[in-house]
Amino acid sequence: MMSLPHWALLPAGLHDFLPPDAEREAATVERLMAVIAGWGYERVKPPLLEFEETLLAGVGEATAGQTFRLMDPISQRMMALRADMTLQVARIAGSRLAQAPRPLRLSYAGQVLRVRGNEMRPVRQFGQVGVELIGADAAAGDAEVATLAAAALQAVGVSHLSLDLTAPTLVAAVLDDAGLDPAHRHALRHALDRKDAERTAALAGPAGPALARLLAAGGPADRAVVRVADLDLNGPGRRELDRLLAVVERVRAALPTLDVTVDLVEHRGFEYHSGVSFSLFARGVRGELGRGGRYRSAVGGEAAEPATGMTLFLDSVMRAGPPIEAPARLYVPFATPPAEAERRRAEGWVTVVGLAPESDPAAEARRLGCAQRLSDDGIVPIS
Repeated sequence: MMSLPHWALLPAGLHDFLPPDAEREAATVERLMAVIAGWGYERVKPPLLEFEETLLAGVGEATAGQTFRLMDPISQRMMALRADMTLQVARIAGSRLAQAPRPLRLSYAGQVLRVRGNEMRPVRQFGQVGVELIGADAAAGDAEVATLAAAALQAVGVSHLSLDLTAPTLVAAVLDDAGLDPAHRHALRHALDRKDAERTAALAGPAGPALARLLAAGGPADRAVVRVADLDLNGPGRRELDRLLAVVERVRAALPTLDVTVDLVEHRGFEYHSGVSFSLFARGVRGELGRGGRYRSAVGGEAAEPATGMTLFLDSVMRAGPPIEAPARLYVPFATPPAEAERRRAEGWVTVVGLAPESDPAAEARRLGCAQRLSDDGIVPIS
């Protein structure tokens, strides 16, 4: 492995993107955003830094432990560098676009920085592409965002894609309805996270039958729907389950070949979500490609709005997508008239123009990574 000089080393979790990876990532973002724009989502661009009290307010507290902070030398106030862009878009919607018609469809793309990585995502800086649907409180909105996330990934060539749906507030609603002792809830939640049916039954009390059905229903969506459609639930629990089933139906209608699974007891990573949520995976690819779900969008003293959104993680998307074929590079010798080089670019060639006279144009073309060169006889392959 080549040893780098000390001035070329970077902090852990940070790295340079080199050719052709940087170009491939840019092309992927462009394609994702084109698909998203086609669904009526308009792009916004929030700043990298905001005042700490704004960026970490409300649901932003969930990212406080992952956020870099620094002092603004102008205002002498603490600032925070974004660890996630969702909260910034919620701020824009609740302030600068507060009077815009609802539902509000916004999209974004940009880099985020986190204090530390984890086992599944060791990088600390990575790109996000996402959307927020703000002001819509219907299952159709949840289904639109989940379907759009899957459709965008398919458009950039991600294969063997799966959408995993969950309802992170469903279990809490079931426990509330059963009047379960709060002292038992932490242990029960742990048992459910581990999919431990025996321990769950021992702790669940009157909620046991319902939780057993929810736990057993996990897996392919078609099977899950059959297993829980007639589950005897009341109030919020019934509404949460019916909403998830409606989302499954709409996603199935929009993308009938998509692999859709359901986990009705999962909540880890969805702590600030308030309804149907989802994750996206691709077979053989480490970590999530994206996640999203319903939440309450509130900024400052403004009343919370219903919202649902999704974020795609570019580091994972890049691992899942196919390589992009590099454009053909054509070497144009130094003495070639500029109009000739422009004509070749108009034909679709990437031109590499010589900047000094060369004694062996073929050797120079080969050195600069060109597969063809321009000569008096036209375009000649480099052997």
